[in-house]
Amino acid sequence: MPLIRPTRFGRPPRIHKPLPFDSRRKLPRPPINLQIREISPCQIRLRWDPSNPYSKYRKNPPVGGSQWSKIPSTLITPSTIPKLLSIQLHIMSKDALTSRSNLLGVIAALRALSVGGWIRQGMPAGAKVTLKGPPMYDLISTLSEFVLPRLRDFNGFPIPPTTSSHTSYLPSSANAVKPSDVTGVVSFGLPPAAMAFWPQIEVNQDAYPKMYGMHVHFITDAVGLGAQERARALVSGFQIPFVRMS
Repeated sequence: MPLIRPTRFGRPPRIHKPLPFDSRRKLPRPPINLQIREISPCQIRLRWDPSNPYSKYRKNPPVGGSQWSKIPSTLITPSTIPKLLSIQLHIMSKDALTSRSNLLGVIAALRALSVGGWIRQGMPAGAKVTLKGPPMYDLISTLSEFVLPRLRDFNGFPIPPTTSSHTSYLPSSANAVKPSDVTGVVSFGLPPAAMAFWPQIEVNQDAYPKMYGMHVHFITDAVGLGAQERARALVSGFQIPFVRMS
């Protein structure tokens, strides 16, 4: 059996030439140049070689793709509660593709609801208006008190279930996170019958050639994982009902 000797540690070697001392930071300075960064780069290379002439003018994003599913959610505090930024009303009329005069009813309807000037660029196939400030809250009050209660067989705007059957084979993390989950935008549609219930249009309904359906987008400043759920909770506080689909 071999003899096992205990290891004895002696004194450390004496430093003959000490490191220069930084009087401002109260730390020694190493004799080499160190490049320190707070956050390491998340992408190590580009998708295509920039020196390749065949991919010189091709879109060259970093390897790894979009990281929208990894954006952490912010801590809910009184200063980080989602705020409603604006509301967009969008009406699409296919008849306007053949004749621009069919767009006059859409413009007149949105002008009556928003009471504001706006312009639509490009091909006139629809119309959109964005409300901010006091007109935005006036529209919410009219929608929740006059329009939605008068809709027949309306129990609330449907929202998707927590898990979808067509993605049940995916892992729980991939099944729960979708691109819309990290945006603080809540959207729903109103049928053409709902336009007749707006007080601004009901008083002079004969002036409009037909009733149009519309999309309503509530845009908030919530971002990150669970942003849409927080934005939906904010919108429901304005008496906008939601029903989760089973």
